[in-house]
Amino acid sequence: MEERLYDLIFICRPDTPEAEADKVLASLEHSAVEKGGKVEKLEKWGTRRLAYRVHKHREGQYFFMQLRGTQGEMIKELERRLKVADPVIKYLTVRLDDEMKRQKKLVHRRERRAARRPRKSPPAAPAAGESAAAVS
Repeated sequence: MEERLYDLIFICRPDTPEAEADKVLASLEHSAVEKGGKVEKLEKWGTRRLAYRVHKHREGQYFFMQLRGTQGEMIKELERRLKVADPVIKYLTVRLDDEMKRQKKLVHRRERRAARRPRKSPPAAPAAGESAAAVS
């Protein structure tokens, strides 16, 4: 089966202690590895202001994970754990490999189209002496 790349971003309550947030991260990492996935990147983005109020909170602690795996079950399990985790107020999972395939396909089409069309050379600029003679 083909390996897939995912981005997982989740937001915890702003008053969540560091230990509890680390516990959620460890739980997610363990679940991903257990389901045959691999955590490639893990970042703590810190506390940021939310665009709109979520569960009466204006701020939240942001966390980012980049995952690689072959089974969709891994993502289902991670999302299930995020739903039941008390500190988590919002999460989003994005599958990236489809988007990267689409971008490669577009680049390939542009290159093929450019190869078929001959490039027009820009018109040569008139020499300094010619332009002065044409004006007078």
